[in-house]
Amino acid sequence: MLPSRTEPLVAAASKPIGGPLGEHAAIGRHWFWSPQRVGLLLATLALMLCWLGKASCIQQFTDENGQNQLDWRAGRPFVAMCYSDIVPLYSAERLNLPDTFPYRTSWVDNPGTPKEQVRYMEYPVMTGLFQWINAKLAAGWTAVSDTGWLPGALPVAIYFNITAFWLAVAWLVTVWAVCRIANRRPWDAALVAISPLVLVHAFTNFDALATAFAATGLLAWARRKPALAGLLLGLGAATKLYPLLLLGPLLVLCIRAGKLRAWTQTAGVTAATWLAVNLPFALTVNQGWREFFQLNATRGMDPDSLYNVISYFTGWSGFDGPLATGQAPIWLNVVVGGLFLLCCGGIAYLALAAPVRPRVAQLCFLVVAAFLLTNKVWSPQYSLWLVPLAVLAIPRWRALLAWMLLDALVWAPRMFYYLGVDHKGLPEDWFLGFVVVRDLAVIALCVQVIREIYAPATDPVRLAGDDDPAGGVLDRARDVTVLAAARREPGVPLAGRQPV
Repeated sequence: MLPSRTEPLVAAASKPIGGPLGEHAAIGRHWFWSPQRVGLLLATLALMLCWLGKASCIQQFTDENGQNQLDWRAGRPFVAMCYSDIVPLYSAERLNLPDTFPYRTSWVDNPGTPKEQVRYMEYPVMTGLFQWINAKLAAGWTAVSDTGWLPGALPVAIYFNITAFWLAVAWLVTVWAVCRIANRRPWDAALVAISPLVLVHAFTNFDALATAFAATGLLAWARRKPALAGLLLGLGAATKLYPLLLLGPLLVLCIRAGKLRAWTQTAGVTAATWLAVNLPFALTVNQGWREFFQLNATRGMDPDSLYNVISYFTGWSGFDGPLATGQAPIWLNVVVGGLFLLCCGGIAYLALAAPVRPRVAQLCFLVVAAFLLTNKVWSPQYSLWLVPLAVLAIPRWRALLAWMLLDALVWAPRMFYYLGVDHKGLPEDWFLGFVVVRDLAVIALCVQVIREIYAPATDPVRLAGDDDPAGGVLDRARDVTVLAAARREPGVPLAGRQPV
């Protein structure tokens, strides 16, 4: 697949350097540059730009007492749009203190008020340990810099830079894995590398770690290594729970193809890995370990959820959050869980009734998109979850870049909404309007994926000659269980067989 010939957007962009690749051009003969290495280079440049965008929030100033302080005056994180959770969490999670450890160390929020609450590390185990290790590395760097052997800065700035380095490595791994999975379309990985969402959110939180585990887990599945896939997905689930969602599409597709043994192995290793990481903490520091699950159960709807959009524009208060600290919004949780399960049921039916077995990436994208759309929380960096899945599921460059750009632009009204109208920020309805447009764009991508599932002759991946590059044991397998007679599209080299 040569994007300058097949993608109108790339063909137009190539005109300043001579236009699309010529008919007699030598392809694949360069001693160094390959689609994978070009993708990694582009990703490196994008990550550098992302760091430059966030660097404004780790600037310092000297206060009236002659002490260096982090310069967050006058709403700087929102005006400069450089906000990153990594910076405030350094002190909020007590990572700046010498004798702390995740899930064991506690603190009190809002002391002396009705909202007083004992708090612990609020992230899954792998992410919590990731933060703690980086904090210790920052402390070591600071100790050495005090002797003059390394450049010095505020500890929080050093911590941010160390964290950003590892997150950058994680995103490079994601790009590498997508390029390997894409098979005949390796240039599609460039969309993961240069995604506008990476420019904005690679260092907003720690989600690049989870995308790396999810992408490499899918790569292991594509290489017919179900145990390794389970190990990576299990580590991903211990980092951020969303990689667990990928087991659902694999289950339904394995049912259709009669490959349950491979799925059982992957699911078993995933569960064992997650337990191996979590069980020591669950047994020794249970109260702190439960903080992540308790927080997700008791938190109300976030400003950027569809429930808040409905509540704001209709005035209906049925989705309001908990009435008291620690009280779960039961009605909201039931609606969220019910809608997501309903979507999963529809996707499962689609997988079993489609004329040709859907590709793994197509179903994974639909499930994760459904989770985000129906969830009560859509933190901005969660959109990174969709990037590698979208590129593998629907490699249409113009549509994907349009969605990514639109989703990334939501960051601007979000920051100015958080700045507040009193400080010349934006009112909530402007921000929520952008959220609605973002959600509609994701729904449009879902519709396109469903259309290509029912009309596989329009699927760019299958038109390139592949059946399911991420399918592993599912690739070119015969159907065993379908809900309707499969009708093969003429003229398309597919492996979705008639049921046997």
